[in-house]
Amino acid sequence: MNEVQSVYIHIPFCRQICHYCDFVKFFYNEQLATEYIEALKKEINVSLPGGQHKMKTIYIGGGTPTALNKTQLETLLSFLNEKFDIAGCEEFSIEVNPGDIDGQKAQLLRQYGINRISFGVQVMDDAMLEQLGRVHRVRDVYHTVDLLKKHDFRNVSLDLIYALPHQTVEQFSHSLQEALSFGLPHYSTYALQIEPKTVFYQKHKKGQLHRPPEDDEVMMYEILKHTMKTNGINQYEISNFAAPGYESKHNLTYWSNNYYYGFGAGAHGYLPGRRITNIRPLPAYVKQAMKDGKPVLQIDKITLKERIEEEMFLGLRKMSGIDKESFAKRFAFRPEELYRREFDQLTKTGLISESESAIQLTDKGMLLGNRVFEKFLLDNDFERLLKNGAI
Repeated sequence: MNEVQSVYIHIPFCRQICHYCDFVKFFYNEQLATEYIEALKKEINVSLPGGQHKMKTIYIGGGTPTALNKTQLETLLSFLNEKFDIAGCEEFSIEVNPGDIDGQKAQLLRQYGINRISFGVQVMDDAMLEQLGRVHRVRDVYHTVDLLKKHDFRNVSLDLIYALPHQTVEQFSHSLQEALSFGLPHYSTYALQIEPKTVFYQKHKKGQLHRPPEDDEVMMYEILKHTMKTNGINQYEISNFAAPGYESKHNLTYWSNNYYYGFGAGAHGYLPGRRITNIRPLPAYVKQAMKDGKPVLQIDKITLKERIEEEMFLGLRKMSGIDKESFAKRFAFRPEELYRREFDQLTKTGLISESESAIQLTDKGMLLGNRVFEKFLLDNDFERLLKNGAI
């Protein structure tokens, strides 16, 4: 299946569960983590028999992958080196939290071909870190940045969250400036989302979570964009900024609506014609993966209508937007043939801009992205129109 050039691998273990996180995660347990890695290996072997598969990108996410002990981490990385052609892989990423990686683990990552680090900082403020349920503190961020530089990791991305409870515009600006002082080539910065089944969601329901006013959140985003630009860090996606050449190749797989494998508890894979969702509960995942290597919860067929909608939603997140020629090559008609009325409406209201070659969000459109995206939900009679040659 050479159409699939990316792999996501989920490691669900954390030393602490953050108050805002709704990813599939579990408290680290040494025995369970060892069992999980064996189950993960079985799943990957069944899906991809043999070895040295060629991939453009590999991403190990979580959870906190480096919550694994050194032996477990080496077992995982050694297996991935046998399974995939790491030397031919353009980008091999792993997520790291401040303070949970030491010199031995850093050396291990280098030894097995990791060439990109995604670094979960969230905010440069000890009181807010505690409020988020994070175990690290600002001093750990400095220590970990120094450690990564010492081991020659040049492609490092730092994550920040803004619009935190009680956070002022001035506090965000200070946090951003301090994060930029590290001189890293990539920053991912997201407004806090209140997700179900999280500590923050329970507080929100009780009226105990006091987020900044919407105008302040908008101001934080404007400060973010301006500050990144003045520091030579270019915005290439709604929430992502990079020095030239350091854009995340793996995440561009998602935003370009390309196919990828997803392995691990609760992981999602996107393969030609179908989306695969894995079992989430850890014991159930391990049991099924060890049984037959297929710990699948459900497989959803992806219709042409859904592919087109996702092409629009995801592609518009990129600053480059929707390339009309690429769209036409993929679907055999141009996007304006399908969305002429929507393009005209959104251009008139200043939410998108249209040229001969592309459709892009404006600055205003980036602030109101969901309002834009909902315009590209296709009518139920789309398949009929397609068959009748109306598009």
